[in-house]
Amino acid sequence: MHRDDLIEAVRSVLGMSGFYVSRPLAMRGISFDIVARRDDVLLIIKILSNVDAFSKENADELTTLGEALGASPILIGERSGSGDIDESIVYSRFGVPIISLRTLKDHLLEGVPPFIFAAPGGLYVKLDSDLLKKVREERNISLGTLAEIAGVSRRTIQMYESGMGAMIDVAIRLEEFLDRPIVTPVNPFHPIGQRPKEKEAPAKERQGSASQDIFGQEVFMKLRGLGFSIVPIARSPFEALTRDEHILILTGLGKDESRLMEKATVVADISRITERRSVIFIEKERTRQNIGGTPLVCKDELKRISESYVLYELVNARSEDDEKSKG
Repeated sequence: MHRDDLIEAVRSVLGMSGFYVSRPLAMRGISFDIVARRDDVLLIIKILSNVDAFSKENADELTTLGEALGASPILIGERSGSGDIDESIVYSRFGVPIISLRTLKDHLLEGVPPFIFAAPGGLYVKLDSDLLKKVREERNISLGTLAEIAGVSRRTIQMYESGMGAMIDVAIRLEEFLDRPIVTPVNPFHPIGQRPKEKEAPAKERQGSASQDIFGQEVFMKLRGLGFSIVPIARSPFEALTRDEHILILTGLGKDESRLMEKATVVADISRITERRSVIFIEKERTRQNIGGTPLVCKDELKRISESYVLYELVNARSEDDEKSKG
């Protein structure tokens, strides 16, 4: 399936299952293709025909966005260099879950979740650790006995009871011996295991490409002076996430006038799905203060702001102006 067709197929499945779905991002070099929300589930989705094209940099961007927005990053693909992405199995790459379109359909439209996930060493299943421990203790089964039945060590049984996944053949032996279903579904929208925490890079290395531009440096410096923290996002329609204890704003820099309309419209669409405010800072004042739902704030206006709440009010007012014009 062509990648564009795959993207539309994913959007269709999400829409049929009750998600609000963004338009596909047509901008080059973006780390995700669509965002989707249903109730409290927010997804940031990358879609590739061949998942081998998914880089660590891409995974890091998705994870950073997911952590900031309270969203789940996920990669949907058809194949890798070793073959097709099997249905009903959750794979992962750099800590980001990978599933096929078929698995997505089964999970969302048929109510059939995956039960198997791939990890180094083979295919695994999740165990109901609480039930496993409860049944073992109720029947006075020792760790040693259960370990012998499963063909693993006593320590491994303890790790199963603490939440570690098990190889499929081990899980089958445990279920047959206990005569209880202890295998549980895998949530494809949650990472399998924990990503290893990396040391934080020096500040100069974490500024993102926008900070190399004088305009971007001035904007971010002013925002920090207002008490906001800045999370640069290199491969996104917006250049950073600006936040404090009260608000998180998708923050773009609109220096390129020729692409301002496209950028503002895309950011507005993402803002609508993620239910976050958005703003684009521009160098020169324009008559229009809002494009497609995204407020515009010029550099001189930002310079005159001395308190963070003034920026909140400005962004909110210009967002509401657009909503009123639509009404």
